[in-house]
Amino acid sequence: MIKGSSYTGRNAVIHKEREEKIMKEVVAAKSAVEAAADKNPIIKVSKLNKWYGDLHVIKDVDLTVTQGEVIVVLGPSGSGKSTFIRTLNALEEFQSGSIVIDGIELTDDLKNVEEIRKETGMVFQQFNLFPHMTILKNVSLAPIWVRKWKKGKADEIARDLLERVGIPEQADKYPGQLSGGQQQRVAIARALAMQPKIMLFDEPTSALDPEMVNEVLDVMRSLAESGMTMIVVTHEMGFARQVADRLVLFDKGEIIEMAEPKAFFDHPKHERTKLFLSQIL
Repeated sequence: MIKGSSYTGRNAVIHKEREEKIMKEVVAAKSAVEAAADKNPIIKVSKLNKWYGDLHVIKDVDLTVTQGEVIVVLGPSGSGKSTFIRTLNALEEFQSGSIVIDGIELTDDLKNVEEIRKETGMVFQQFNLFPHMTILKNVSLAPIWVRKWKKGKADEIARDLLERVGIPEQADKYPGQLSGGQQQRVAIARALAMQPKIMLFDEPTSALDPEMVNEVLDVMRSLAESGMTMIVVTHEMGFARQVADRLVLFDKGEIIEMAEPKAFFDHPKHERTKLFLSQIL
């Protein structure tokens, strides 16, 4: 009896040692992945500057984003936040500094621009859907032309994406037959159809009626939960608090504060941040 107890005790010790070893290996692997992500960011912006004539609109901006991060960009009107996000896929030119997206540096080389745009989906304030095309065709068009997919594959993926954003029944309708919230969800599906690694959102709810805002934010929350890397310019503070990994505040073309949501909202460091939050919350 005593021998059996001793044997059982040794087994327990061995089992515990194995568990501890496995946990150490898991922690080490996770640390290695996190370290690799820090060394190889999916977006790296360094000393970015942009002028409109004599107007300096982006001033020495630095931002590093790792895969799966959600960055919410805030700021008053005219602060440079929308201009900044539009530089990330070459919709706006910049005069100095560098932008590297998934290892590709954004230059004047058209091939580089095309490669970056393949990996970077964008959703704007306005839906910009083709009014003469069905919803299905709006979503499937770019993959057919840019990714060179066959129509059958593109249509199948488009229907899956319309299901994902909650409007599969709208596939054969036209944009004018949909509400604003539905059209913006089509715009998100269209951007996702290119299977991007990064999604950029430039105030995607600002043109919507208040009752339609949540249906678009719900789709964006789902994307964030799925691990999509996202940069979102928005005034939706509830969304920012719930979904962001980090918040960035722009003012007069500069990033003046960057922090995790709790620190940003509860313990802002910069006086301009405190003023901004007092006016918007």
